[in-house]
Amino acid sequence: MMTNVDYSSPSAQFAFDVNSSPLFIKDSNNIINVLGVKQLNTLGNSSLLDIFLSASNVVEPHYHQNASELVYCISGAATVSMLNPFTKQFLNFAITPGQVANVPQGWWHYEIAAVDNTHLLAIFDAPTPEVVLGSDILKFTPANVMAHTYCMDENQWKQVVAPVEPSTYIGPTNTCSREDQPEQQASEPYQQYPYAQPYQQRYWGY
Repeated sequence: MMTNVDYSSPSAQFAFDVNSSPLFIKDSNNIINVLGVKQLNTLGNSSLLDIFLSASNVVEPHYHQNASELVYCISGAATVSMLNPFTKQFLNFAITPGQVANVPQGWWHYEIAAVDNTHLLAIFDAPTPEVVLGSDILKFTPANVMAHTYCMDENQWKQVVAPVEPSTYIGPTNTCSREDQPEQQASEPYQQYPYAQPYQQRYWGY
């Protein structure tokens, strides 16, 4: 419990409507709402994201350097995927209502909705979780550094990352025009998605 909260203060807040606090809106079916200490000033060492996704939409690859994340499925179905830095293996957990997947602090991870009307609750053990987004890493790391480090053609790398939009949060972006974009397959709610792409520190926008 936070020790610097004055619970007798007229400004102490004990309730909040998370629907009024959007972090990111892709469209009417893909939204992330946020609740942290900035929204609810009596909040202790916890915060949450209220996530709504339609089929095949992805909470982009990212990591939280100061918090672990417990993903609870309220409705629909999703796969929570994470890179175990100790085994160098990707772990994939299909969750449905009432099921959870736990992402340890600092682990690279993402969530993909398997069906429409998927609703997830991401709970953090920090009042203001920090995040580093994959889109920011791809967009802001100098191309010459990537090319030199990984022995790549710099111009080809620039072409590959050119469509990446910083702070994507929910992908694919609305501007995506890939011909091989996967169709929404509601009949395969537990499909595993093996792909994941990997410094710009960013905080939740509140």
